[in-house]
Amino acid sequence: MNRRDFALIFLPTLVCDARCDYCFEDKSTPPISLEDFTTVFGRVLDFMDARRMGTLHLYWQGGEVLTLEPAWVEEAHGIIRALSGDRGRTTLNHLQSNLLAYDPKWLPLIAGMFNNSVGTSMDFPNRHRRMPGGTPEAYTERWTRNVRELRQAGVNIGVISVPNAETLEMGAQALYTFLVDETGVGNFQINSPFPGGQVNDVKRNLPLDARALGHFLVDLMDLWLLRGRNRGVKVGPCTEVLNYFLDGGGRLPCFWQDNCANGFICIDPKGNVAQCDCWVASYPEMRFGNILETPLAKLLDKSPARREFLDRPGDLMADTDCIDCEHLAICHGGCPVRAFSTYGRLAEKDPYCETYKMLFSHAKQQAARIAGGRK
Repeated sequence: MNRRDFALIFLPTLVCDARCDYCFEDKSTPPISLEDFTTVFGRVLDFMDARRMGTLHLYWQGGEVLTLEPAWVEEAHGIIRALSGDRGRTTLNHLQSNLLAYDPKWLPLIAGMFNNSVGTSMDFPNRHRRMPGGTPEAYTERWTRNVRELRQAGVNIGVISVPNAETLEMGAQALYTFLVDETGVGNFQINSPFPGGQVNDVKRNLPLDARALGHFLVDLMDLWLLRGRNRGVKVGPCTEVLNYFLDGGGRLPCFWQDNCANGFICIDPKGNVAQCDCWVASYPEMRFGNILETPLAKLLDKSPARREFLDRPGDLMADTDCIDCEHLAICHGGCPVRAFSTYGRLAEKDPYCETYKMLFSHAKQQAARIAGGRK
C-alpha cells in the first residue's frame, strides 16, 4: 500500500453469530444506519482531501459483516462509490468474515465489491470458537464446508490462525496439514493471542509462553520453506520476515509497523474512532473521539489517547531495552494492544518479544543460506 493511501478498519456492526472465548468485543452495539454511514465516509474523504491522500483501503470487519443483509452492504457500497467518485478517488474494499453465515447469495458482492477475496479465521485445533449453544467441532465443520465451497467458486481465501497451548504441543506440521493439505488454503497468518476485553478463564492463561511460540514459528518457517515456498503458499509472518532479510521486501504485519498510529484507524458502528478494532471495542478510555461529532482531522490532532500512541516509540526507547535490540528496525517494540492488555500500559514492549527475536534470528539465517545458494 502506498504511504499516501489511507487504511480504515470499519466495523459496520458488532453483532456476531459466533462465541469465541478470547473475543475482545462488546456485541451490544447495533449496526450503523445508512444515514450515519454516509456522514462517516463523507468526513473520512474530507480528511483525505485535506491531507492529500490517495486511495482509501476499506477493511470491512465486525462483529460479523455477514450478519447484515447483502442488499444493505450493496447499498452502502453504492454510497461509497458515489462519494469517492465525486472526489475523484478510489476505494478498495476488503472483507474479513468468520464465514458461518456464508450463503451463495453473497457471491456477487464478494466477486465485485471485494475483488473475489475473503479473509477469515480458524485455529487448529479449534478449542475456543463456537456458535451460540454449539461446539467447537460444529463450528469447524461449518467453516470448513463454507471455505471449500468458496474455493470451488474461485474465491481467494486468506486465513488468520490464533494458536493455543494445544497448537504448540501438536506442532507446526499438524496446523500446516489441516490448513494447506486438508482445507486447501494457500495463504494464512499466525496471530498471537492476547487477553483483551473482559477477563475470562481462557484469557487468564494469556499470553502464551513466548519461547514455546517462538519454537513453533521457527518450525513453521522451516516446514513452509520445505513444502510451500516453491508452491506459492504464503505463511505469515514467516514469508514477510524472510523477504525482509532477502531483499528488504515483504509487507510486515501491523504489529511490526514503525507506529500503527501513522498507518490506519478504526471506526465502529456508533462513529467512535480508535487505533484498531481491538481498542475501539475493548477500551473506551483509549478512543480518540467520535467522527459523527468532530471532523476527523481535528479529532486526531487533539486526542490525548492518540498522543499516547504517537509517543510510544520514544517511551519504549526511554523505558525498555528495545534501544539495544538488533531487531528494533523490524519490530519497533511490537503490538501496543498486546502490551496494554498484558501489562496495563502502552509504554511496554510486546509480551511476545522473545518469540519475535527467535523468528527474526532464524529468518536471517535462512535468508543467508538461500542467498548463498544463488551464487
